[in-house]
Amino acid sequence: MITLTKTATHTPEADLFGAFDNREVLTFTLTALREEGISDPVMEVYRDDDGITLRYPFAWAGSDYISDRYTLTLPAIGLCADGEESGLFWYTVRFTSPKGNRRLSKNPHSYAPVVAPADWGYSAFQLTVYEYGKDAPNTFAGGMMYHIFVDRFAKGGNVPVREDAILEPDWYNGIPQFADRPGGFVANNLFFGGTLWGVADKLDYLASLGVTVLYLSPIFEAYSNHKYDTGDYRKVDAMFGGDEAFDHLIAEAHKRGIKVILDGVFNHTGSDSRYFNRQGRYETLGAYQSKESPYYDWFDFEDYPDRYRCWWGIEILPAVTTKHPAYRKFICGEDGVIRHYLRRGADGWRLDVADELDRTLLEDIYHAAHTEKPEAPIYGEVWEDASNKIAYSTRRRYFRGHGLDAVMNYPLKEGVIDFIRTGCKDKLFEATAGLYAHYPKATSDLLMNFLGTHDTERVLTVLGGIGEEGRSNHVLATYKMPDDVRQRAVELLKLAFTLVATLPGVPCVYYGDEAGMEGYHDPFNRMPYPWGKEDQRLVAHYAAIGRLRAEHRELFGKGYLRVREDTPEGVFAFERWWDGERILVAVNRSHECWNDSALSGNLLFATAPIAGTLPPDTAVVVKM
Repeated sequence: MITLTKTATHTPEADLFGAFDNREVLTFTLTALREEGISDPVMEVYRDDDGITLRYPFAWAGSDYISDRYTLTLPAIGLCADGEESGLFWYTVRFTSPKGNRRLSKNPHSYAPVVAPADWGYSAFQLTVYEYGKDAPNTFAGGMMYHIFVDRFAKGGNVPVREDAILEPDWYNGIPQFADRPGGFVANNLFFGGTLWGVADKLDYLASLGVTVLYLSPIFEAYSNHKYDTGDYRKVDAMFGGDEAFDHLIAEAHKRGIKVILDGVFNHTGSDSRYFNRQGRYETLGAYQSKESPYYDWFDFEDYPDRYRCWWGIEILPAVTTKHPAYRKFICGEDGVIRHYLRRGADGWRLDVADELDRTLLEDIYHAAHTEKPEAPIYGEVWEDASNKIAYSTRRRYFRGHGLDAVMNYPLKEGVIDFIRTGCKDKLFEATAGLYAHYPKATSDLLMNFLGTHDTERVLTVLGGIGEEGRSNHVLATYKMPDDVRQRAVELLKLAFTLVATLPGVPCVYYGDEAGMEGYHDPFNRMPYPWGKEDQRLVAHYAAIGRLRAEHRELFGKGYLRVREDTPEGVFAFERWWDGERILVAVNRSHECWNDSALSGNLLFATAPIAGTLPPDTAVVVKM
C-alpha cells in the first residue's frame, strides 16, 4: 500500500485540496509498506504555462519498520514560471521497486491513488497556484440563489407594450413561439408580461424558501423576450418596468436581506441595438449603417455591411471585438456598465458565454467589479471544469487571480442527475471530490449549484425519463408526464435537490422547479410560473432545505467536504464539518436499506421516516 498526503502552512485540511495561494509552502508525504521495497521517489511536475517538466526528489523521513516515509517540501511560488505569480500544474510520483519503475497517479473514482508501470497511461494530480489575496468573496456562502427568467415569473406594474411585441394574454395556457424544426427561426417577440415589479411583489414568497440571492436573466433593453440580444446596456427594458422598477426591486430585496446579481451579455449585442442598428430603430449611427459610426470598430465585418462575425453564426447577434479599448472602457470604465449597476445596488454579475470573452476584457470586468464593490462576485457561464478549461485553443486562467470568482456548476448538475437516475456514483464522485480539489476553497464555497437553467430541460422532465425522441415541437409544447411518472419524478427531485443544496456551493433554483414545472428544450423550459397551481409537496421540500441551510449557515457555507468511500453501490454519502460541528448527508438509490452507525445521530432532515437505517430512495441529513 502506498499513499501520498500533503499539508500546507496556511491551509487547514490541505489534503482535500489542489489549489493554493502563492504564499503557501506545501509538504508532501509519501508512505509505503516496507514490503513494497520502493526507492528513489521523484515528483514529476508538468508546468502548463511553458510546457516544462520539473523533477523534485523526495527525502528519506524515517520508518517504523512497517512503513517507510519520504517527504518533499515545495514553496508554491517556486513552481511558477518566470514572471508569473500563479500557475497550473500536473504531477505524479515516480519510483523504483522490485517490480520495476512505477508511477503513483490519480484515481478518478477514489481518494486513494493508483500505482502502475511508469510507462502506462495515467491520470495526473492537478495543482493550481493562485495569487494571494484573490480569494473569492464569501458574501453568498451559506445562502440560496433563485434564477428568474423575468418575462415568465410574475406580472406587475403598468408597463408599456412595444408596437412590434406580441403580448400573450393567457399566462397559464399560452405557448411560447417555437420553430417547426430544430435550428429554425424564432422571432422571440412574444411576451407573457412578467416584470421586475412582479418579481418585487413575490419577494416574501422567495424569502420563505430561504432565498438570499436573486439571479436575473438579462434585463437591459432588447428586442427579444430573453434579452440576450442587448439593445442598450444603459437602459432597463421598459417592458420589464424600466429603471424605476429596477431601483424598486433592489430596495425591496435589500430590505429582506436578498442580494441581486445581473446577467451580463458582453460577447455580442443585438443587431437591433444602439451599437449595430441594422434595423434602424435607434437614433444613433450604428456600425451597420456607416463606417463613420463610433461603434464601427466594435465589430468584425467580412464584407461590409452584410457579412459580419456573429455568435454561432446567428445574424441577429453580431459578435463584439472584446479587445477593443473603447468597448472595454464602455463596459469596465469608471462609469462603465459594470460599475454603473453595482453603484445602483446590484450585488454581482453572471457573465454569459464567459469562455468567449477575451482575457483582457474578463480581467477588466473582474477589477472593475471588485474596485466598485469588493464583495460583489463575478460568476462565469462555463460548462466544464473551469480550472483547466481550454477554449478556442487557449488555456483559461479563471481561478488564478484575475478572472472569475466562481462558475455555474454544470459538472455537478450532470453528476447528481446521473446518480439519481442510475445509482452509479462515478460521475458524481468526479464532480465533487474531484472537482472541488481543483478549485480554490473560496471558489467552491461560492459555486452556483443547480439542476436546470434556461438553457436546459426542466429537471423534473429529465428525471421523468420520457425523452424527446420521435416527438415534434408541436407535441413537446404541451406534453405532460403521466401521473405515475410525474409522481416518481417528484420523489427523485427531492433527493437531487437535497444533494445540490448540501454540497459545497450556493444552491440555485431555476424558477418554478420548486413548483413542479415540466418542460423540454428551449422554449418549453421557459413557461410562466404556475401561481396558485404549485406542487406544494415540492415547495415544502425546498423551503425545508432553505431552513436547514439557514440554521447551519457556516457549515453549509464554508464547511469542508469528504465523500464517504465505504458505502455500497447506489448509496452516496458525504460529511461536512466546520468549527467542531459535523454533519452526514446520504442518499440511497439502491434497492436495499443502508445501515451505518452515523445514522443514529441527531436527525436534522429526511425525505421519509428512518429508524436507524436509510431506506431506498431516501435522503437524510444527520448531525454526528
